[in-house]
Amino acid sequence: MKHDIPATRTALLTVDLQNDFLDPKGAYGRAGQSAPAIAGLPEKIKPLANALRRKGGWIVSTQFTLVPAKGGEPLISPHLKQLRPFLKKGDFMPGSWGHQLVDVLQPADLVVEKIAYSAFYMTRMEWVLRKTGIEKLYVCGIVTNGGVASTVRDCHVRDFETVVLEDGCAAFNEETHKTAIDALRPVSPVMKIADAMKEIEALA
Repeated sequence: MKHDIPATRTALLTVDLQNDFLDPKGAYGRAGQSAPAIAGLPEKIKPLANALRRKGGWIVSTQFTLVPAKGGEPLISPHLKQLRPFLKKGDFMPGSWGHQLVDVLQPADLVVEKIAYSAFYMTRMEWVLRKTGIEKLYVCGIVTNGGVASTVRDCHVRDFETVVLEDGCAAFNEETHKTAIDALRPVSPVMKIADAMKEIEALA
C-alpha cells in the first residue's frame, strides 16, 4: 500500500455489469450467451457497494457501448462481430435499458461509456477520477480476461491503486477466470469480497 487512502477517495469500479450482458431479456441473454458465475455477480457485489456508500465512497460504472451511427446501426468492431454475430441495432445503445447498470447495483455516482475492453481507451475515465480525487479502485465485473484485465492494467500504468475482487469478477468459464486472475497478481493486489468488506469498514 502506498499510503492510507480515505473512503472519500475510494471507489468500486464495476466493469460492464449491464442489463444487455446479465439480464435474460438482454442481448446476451436472448442469445443464450451467459454463465451462472456472471449472472450471480451483482448480488455478491451489492453488500460491498453498500458498505462503501455508507463510508462516503464512490460507485463508478463502466458501460460497454455500441455507438449508433447512420440509421441507428451500431458501430461494431470486426472481431466482436465475428465473436458475437447476434448483436444488432439497439443493443448496448446509450440511454437504453440494456445499456444501463443492473438495478441491483444502482445508483452509480459516475458512469463512463466504453467502446473497447479497457475503460480508459478513448473515454473520460481518467478525467473523472482525477477530478473527483479518486485514488483507489476496487475492480469487479466482466469478463475477467477482457474488460477487467485491460482496465486493471490501464489503472496500473496511471498509478491508481487497485484491488481486483477475485470473487467479484467472472468469465464464461472458470478456467479462463482463474488464468486471468493469476496473470493479474503481479499487476494488482487480488482480494476476496469478504476481505475487501473488512478493509472498507476500517476506512476513515
